[in-house]
Amino acid sequence: MPNEFKSIKEIFSTEPGLKKIKNVVEENDVINDFEKIFPEFKKVVRAKKVDKKTITLRVDNAAWRNELKFKEKEIIEKINSFYNEERIKEIKFSAK
Repeated sequence: MPNEFKSIKEIFSTEPGLKKIKNVVEENDVINDFEKIFPEFKKVVRAKKVDKKTITLRVDNAAWRNELKFKEKEIIEKINSFYNEERIKEIKFSAK
């Protein structure tokens, strides 16, 4: 029996065999928390998926898509600061 117990978070962080599972969980966290991070976008933007640190956002109209494209860097920084680590590097926008 081990001398010291580890939390699930520690196990996911230290076990190389669990890296893929950790990545999937982190990607889903971003999708699930998107409305918490950006409540102002709730009616016009929906986070669809995250793949290889690229988040895909579905935007209701072209005007909003253009506006968000200008704020892309700020959006990425806000997501990463919410988690205190780099989870997103790029944003892809899709139409309805």
